[in-house]
Amino acid sequence: MEFATLEAPPLERKLVAILAADVAGYSRMMHQDEDATLATLTTHRTIIDDLIIAGRGEISGTAGDSVLAEFASVVDAVHCAVAIQQALHKANAAMPVERQMSLRIGINVGDVLVKDGTIFGDGVNVASRLEALAEPGSVCITRGVRDHIRDRGEYEFEDLGEHSVKNIARSVRAFRIMFDPNAATELGEVAATPEASLLSEAASNVPQDAIELEFWQSVQASGAVEEYSAYLDRYPDGIFAPLARERLAKPDILERPQPAPEGSAVELAFWDTVKESDNPAMFQAYLEQFPTGSFKALAEIRLAELNLTRDG
Repeated sequence: MEFATLEAPPLERKLVAILAADVAGYSRMMHQDEDATLATLTTHRTIIDDLIIAGRGEISGTAGDSVLAEFASVVDAVHCAVAIQQALHKANAAMPVERQMSLRIGINVGDVLVKDGTIFGDGVNVASRLEALAEPGSVCITRGVRDHIRDRGEYEFEDLGEHSVKNIARSVRAFRIMFDPNAATELGEVAATPEASLLSEAASNVPQDAIELEFWQSVQASGAVEEYSAYLDRYPDGIFAPLARERLAKPDILERPQPAPEGSAVELAFWDTVKESDNPAMFQAYLEQFPTGSFKALAEIRLAELNLTRDG
């Protein structure tokens, strides 16, 4: 009896612009303050991911503090990279110096292999090497990328010379893109869509959630009654307003919460505040604010327990 030999499907190849990015000094920041670093990373990643989508890119992979994305257009990749750096520059301006997080970005154009939605190969390796060469807050590109965009007259370039790349026989000529970090780059035709309008605002203004989260975390850290009052004065209808009012109603329970293991930065801060409470209103406030949140099941169970105890 003969059996057919199963062969793996051939890997797809395509020519794309590859954007590789990671956070400068991430390990050091994690060593100093894991919770604060993860909260900042979550805020920054929201900006990065949304701008990649608005810039007609596709996120191919993420690992810790790194991002790998592909673009069908070299121009789109460069515009997106510059928009990301400008948006993060503004977001960092609202944070304490020790919380500021800078990105390094490398862009290459080349042939890549595709497997399970992830790109890899020499083209990716070169982009990653350029990212490692980039200064925090900057964008480093190959000669090929420079040649695609130089005639558009939108950017000037600093020649960084030839660099060797691991496992690549030829050296790579690198260039740094010169841009104004305080400006805002429009992402082409996408700016006409509702999604792009939101992203354009993110690129030109500090995210309000990030500012409010910073404020709330400082309030939580102090645990002082006057700090909760100050939060309500500034954000009377804020995300954490119900929690602040509840804490002020019972000042004896004010304490610094311990971080939860998962969820978005804003949701984590909210859950940190309510999870040890014996007041059903606290869990009801969480469910109203995050109806599909990571801790929905736990909140519903705890709410049911507290209501049963009260009814009993």
